[in-house]
Amino acid sequence: MFENIFMVGTQVIILFMLVLIGFISNKAKMFSPKTIKEVTNFVLYIVTPATIINSYCREFDKQMFTMLLIAIAASFVSFALFIAIAHLIVKDKDKERERVLRFGAVFSNAGFMSLPLQEAILGQIGLFYGAAYVAVFNIVLWTYGSLHMSGDKKNISLKSVFINPGVIGTIVGMTVFVLSIKLPSVIHQPVKYIAALNTPVPMVVLGYHLANSTFNLKGTSVYVSLFLKHIIMPVMMFLALWLLGLTGDILTSLVISVSAPCAAATTMFAEKYNRDTSLAASFVSLSMILSIITMPVMVGIAMMIK
Repeated sequence: MFENIFMVGTQVIILFMLVLIGFISNKAKMFSPKTIKEVTNFVLYIVTPATIINSYCREFDKQMFTMLLIAIAASFVSFALFIAIAHLIVKDKDKERERVLRFGAVFSNAGFMSLPLQEAILGQIGLFYGAAYVAVFNIVLWTYGSLHMSGDKKNISLKSVFINPGVIGTIVGMTVFVLSIKLPSVIHQPVKYIAALNTPVPMVVLGYHLANSTFNLKGTSVYVSLFLKHIIMPVMMFLALWLLGLTGDILTSLVISVSAPCAAATTMFAEKYNRDTSLAASFVSLSMILSIITMPVMVGIAMMIK
């Protein structure tokens, strides 16, 4: 339990160091708002699919494939429940704030925060299941997430549902895994290099926005959303998987994914759709601070169930 606390605490400190770089970059006027918006699009459209593909570059195994399908199904069901709960409970008179807070409650930092921790605690199998959650995360992000944050159904079409970074990355990655395709080094190495940007670049973007933030986190809705994100939703995932008889690595890995702090995509999508980026950045940062306490507890309990 104490080892897990140390691992999570170390990871959060590392992330905050990256956020600090973005903060300093803003104060030093190294980036313009236009540049940050372009960098945001680069992360969403290029880095994200590369990360998913890289996670599935492994030899096919039938048992692992079965558990992978279970992890994917559990992830889809959990997102459906989380979205329903967020819309039912998170209310704010300011609908602009409400969109950001609901988005923040639903989406966790499953890629930037969870994957390194899953690998550290569980090894490659933890990373494998974690990538399944990240894949579903990206599908939901580019469907529900785009629709919710933009508020415009024009952003969702049959084409956007199936042709987006999350889905494309998942299809390519699953194909590589199922067919045991060994990518040549001249292709795989660039993919790995791009995937390696999945942690530092979004955190720098977050830090840039934090420099403009007044940390205006007033209102009950903010803390209701944080309570859902850090307590209710991880407990729901844990109980649902446990009652279904899923224990061990898959349980621990998925609990890590859900209990991670609010996704950096909250800030990036707020930027993309011209929402309240100050609120989004402040919310993400407070969520990261809270995760130092809540995440180790949730993960520790999950690891006790064999």
